[in-house]
Amino acid sequence: MFKKLTTEEKQIIIHKGTEQPFSGEYDNFYESGTYRCRQCDSALYNSEDKFKSGCGWPSFDDEIAGAVIQKPDADGRRTEILCAKCDAHLGHVFVGEQFTDKNTRHCVNSISLVFTTTRKAYFAGGCFWGVEHLFQKQSGVESVVSGYMGGTVENPTYEQVCTGQSGHLEVVEVTYDSSKITFEELARLHFEIHDPTQANGQGPDIGQQYLSAIFYTDENEKLVAEKLIKILRKKGLDIATELIVLEKFWPAEDYHQDYYQRKGTEPYCHIYTKRFDD
Repeated sequence: MFKKLTTEEKQIIIHKGTEQPFSGEYDNFYESGTYRCRQCDSALYNSEDKFKSGCGWPSFDDEIAGAVIQKPDADGRRTEILCAKCDAHLGHVFVGEQFTDKNTRHCVNSISLVFTTTRKAYFAGGCFWGVEHLFQKQSGVESVVSGYMGGTVENPTYEQVCTGQSGHLEVVEVTYDSSKITFEELARLHFEIHDPTQANGQGPDIGQQYLSAIFYTDENEKLVAEKLIKILRKKGLDIATELIVLEKFWPAEDYHQDYYQRKGTEPYCHIYTKRFDD
């Protein structure tokens, strides 16, 4: 459901206007978090990709994968950027200015954005019941949803995933407050609540759908995961965890959600094992 917009918001988001330079609340704003679409709440930009350009509008040199689309303006002079989910007008994109190594500037209207410290992370580590349960216990984690990711079938069912032929992994979507817990802390926990050295599944659960993986949402998450894998390999662990760029997440059926909370028991195949020294 889309947010009801004010007249001022409609002028920018619907009618493709431009706010006055240096007037937006996010122009000179550099806190850690996520910038979301004001109209549909989709995550668009991470704070790590924001930079100071001096142009008078928030500037980003990258977007969250798949979140933003580009279209030539009607006069062909500039390239418009829009929210991929709801077509909200964001601003324009420019290349070749050499502000950053990525040589790209998404020039975005503050009024098109809402800043939040809430972010999402995606982990696969065997049966999602146990992974979900242990992430739910962490301070700063707001919600955990079990689901499927990485396959070729749209909106797969549990039965389809269990065949191993749809290509999906059992994944949890972790929504967290980045001001209270970091992605690195979540990733460390991921490596400590399952066996990241098992290549054919997890514990007694064998098959494609039970493989170990981190689906990263941006280059920073990938670098963090690579750093942790390097640490563990130096300890002699043959890490089988795959790092995969974010794909479409499909929530699992309702009866899979909050499984161990509803049962009132603890996971049998996911047990915390300390693997990092600090």
